[in-house]
Amino acid sequence: MSNPFILIARIRVKESKVEEYLKIAKEADDAVNASEPDMLIHTFDQDPTDPLEFTWSEVYRTSEAMVHHINNPPVVAYVEKHQKIADKFEIEVYGNITNETIKAIEDLKVPFKHFKTTKVGYIRDEIFNDKKV
Repeated sequence: MSNPFILIARIRVKESKVEEYLKIAKEADDAVNASEPDMLIHTFDQDPTDPLEFTWSEVYRTSEAMVHHINNPPVVAYVEKHQKIADKFEIEVYGNITNETIKAIEDLKVPFKHFKTTKVGYIRDEIFNDKKV
């Protein structure tokens, strides 16, 4: 069942390592694009006020897609490389996710904040469930 949610990962790259980091981010992004059909949006943006700060913005179709992402070998390789050339990795999730997904994120041992969906707002399910309007 589809239950889209948003993940924001905040990154801080070590000084003089930005070009190297952009390379590993591109490698990871290309691999995710090729191997994760339930990753609906995957962008890597530079902070407009700090050239060492970056943000991954990700939209997942399902919680299972997030667990797959965490365990995807190119993503695992990216995280290993990240540890050598970056100083920060923080995750925020906006929306409801399964307990299994929460545990998978917590197992990463990075700062994690979960913003659960309230009764305010909506998701256009017909878009994510391939229903015609």
